Amino acid sequence: MRTVIRNGNLLDTESMSFVGERDVVVDDGLIVEVTERHEATGEIDVEIDAAGQYVMPGLIDGHVHFRLATMNFHAMVLWSEVEFGINMARLSANTVERGFTTVRDLGGDVVGLMRAIAAGSTPGPRIVRAGRMLTQTGGHGDAEGGDREVPACGCSMRGTMFSIVADGVDAVRKAARHNLREGSEFLKVHVSGGVASPSDPLDSIQYTHDELRAAVIEAEHRQTYVAAHAYSPEAIQQAVAAGVHSIEHGNLLDSETARQMAEADSVLVPTLVTYEAMDQVGQKFGLPEANRDKNTVVYEAGLASLEIAQSAGVTMGLGTDLLGETQTMQNQEMVIRSEVQTAEQILRSMWNVNPRLCHLEGRIGVVTPGAFGDLVVSRVDPLDDITAFANHTTALSYVVQGGNVVVER
Repeated sequence: MRTVIRNGNLLDTESMSFVGERDVVVDDGLIVEVTERHEATGEIDVEIDAAGQYVMPGLIDGHVHFRLATMNFHAMVLWSEVEFGINMARLSANTVERGFTTVRDLGGDVVGLMRAIAAGSTPGPRIVRAGRMLTQTGGHGDAEGGDREVPACGCSMRGTMFSIVADGVDAVRKAARHNLREGSEFLKVHVSGGVASPSDPLDSIQYTHDELRAAVIEAEHRQTYVAAHAYSPEAIQQAVAAGVHSIEHGNLLDSETARQMAEADSVLVPTLVTYEAMDQVGQKFGLPEANRDKNTVVYEAGLASLEIAQSAGVTMGLGTDLLGETQTMQNQEMVIRSEVQTAEQILRSMWNVNPRLCHLEGRIGVVTPGAFGDLVVSRVDPLDDITAFANHTTALSYVVQGGNVVVER
């Protein structure tokens, strides 16, 4: 399969500048040539004339949850695997339609979805996954309702399609090894309370230094890292001190914590759009009042945390963390961040930082030979107007994945 995109103004994501009209040639899923004029030496299966438009890499979302396929948690716990599959496939197909050709899934069993995408059963992005989230008893990922029997021993673990509840160093080590054996490309832990869980306060500190170190060591032994859900300064500091590489959300970040993150070369992945979504439509889709109250706290602190991180020189990725029905707002993360960041800073988060978090440097986020043939053709220059670029239905004329045109407008 050979696809040629001609005459588009090409974005160099290293310099974050347009280099002029280029032809991009994708063969068998990979970019093989980027040239001022491609002289065809063989059959071309697909040819796109992008004259007057802008050619860029496929978009990358650094924090998604396909398993959290609805905001109605009461309904979701009763779903069969068939219902999960149908809803996850729909979310997956819509993700690519919005231009996101690679995502980093931060927790939950998505193996079946990945197989379905690979088999061509459903459209979907490339998924880099954490697998089941690691959480303590009563932590953000301990989502089972009802009374629980008292464990017979301290090493007792519980697992769901979302998470593994593991307490103590040995249990955390075992859970980490289990995930890595199952193919997780990095690990996800919870170190503070969260919005989507009903029983853990936002300011609760979850896991101990030794438990976190156990997970970090296991990840490092597999040449990967640990990502941590965290809001409060105390929780973030504990995670960073234990060697956690990426902090997800970080809405209650303060200046001292940001300084420690920058010093440790930790990465912050803000996810501001999910709090706006829960504020706007959480009640409509069945999000309980207790969760909406917690959401208000982190929603109001979101932009300030971004400014604090930026002032301290913290490296930032780009994520969304949208749940179920609200994933339609995925592209709006760029709009929200534009209130305090330039377009270049936002795009660097997506195309420079996210590929490193996905272990795919040189394969995504760039339009160069050897990279995956994942591209978007835009009528809008995102460096000039990122808010218009975020409107995918009017901005993106083509989405190309592995050389295959998946969206043509």
